[in-house]
Amino acid sequence: MSELLPLQAVLNGRTAPLSAEASAAGRRGCPLSDLRDRLRRAGLRPTRQRLSLGWLLFGRGDRHLTAEMLYDEAMRAKVPVSLATVYNTLHQFTEAGLLRQLALDGSKAYFDTNPSEHHHFYLEDEGQVIDMPDCGITVDSLPDAPEGMEIAGVEVIVRLRRRGSNRRQS
Repeated sequence: MSELLPLQAVLNGRTAPLSAEASAAGRRGCPLSDLRDRLRRAGLRPTRQRLSLGWLLFGRGDRHLTAEMLYDEAMRAKVPVSLATVYNTLHQFTEAGLLRQLALDGSKAYFDTNPSEHHHFYLEDEGQVIDMPDCGITVDSLPDAPEGMEIAGVEVIVRLRRRGSNRRQS
């Protein structure tokens, strides 16, 4: 797991590489500066709240979070944001191509910090999302897109539950 500096230390100008792996790879520079550049390249102004939430989102590698999970992390890190700000920021990051939104459960959306096209397992009992290994999944016989539309991509989500667990009742 990455060795993150405390968020407030980073926002107050104390910087170091995000992880020992980054140091070993010869990476120099400021992770906060890298995040600022990443936001600017995506067309987003690097506000303090976006930087704080971006630090929490991207500082630990690829992962899958709900808005509520990120809000809880922000509260533990003493980042002064509302749940509405977290939702707005996640949607802005998604629109800018920094995140992928996954519709796995009707009551909540998950956000993937790896925006590349890939597939997922969804562990229904735990509400956990796991990247599926690249195993050459093919989807045959897609329907024609409605007139004026084109297929932008295909996502495969394989829902899993532990053997012997009861099916959820609606």
